[in-house]
Amino acid sequence: MIMSLLYFLVVGLCAGYLSARLLGLDSTDIAKNLITGIVGSFVGGLIGNLIGLRATGLIGSIIMAVIGACAAILIYRRFIRK
Repeated sequence: MIMSLLYFLVVGLCAGYLSARLLGLDSTDIAKNLITGIVGSFVGGLIGNLIGLRATGLIGSIIMAVIGACAAILIYRRFIRK
């Protein structure tokens, strides 16, 4: 249980940081990176399920979460924040 939560937090932090760096955003705020990564994990999981992909292992989970986080940031920029 504790290890699963720790795994989830590590994936979220890595995904949030990497997605911020890929999109040219400020990547120094740890809380923002964590929230972005967690949202990205869910969005990446949804995208993966829709197209029939499944992440396995730490690297696969981070890649899917980064894809989801980038998608969430782009959707937020496009439709919510004007």
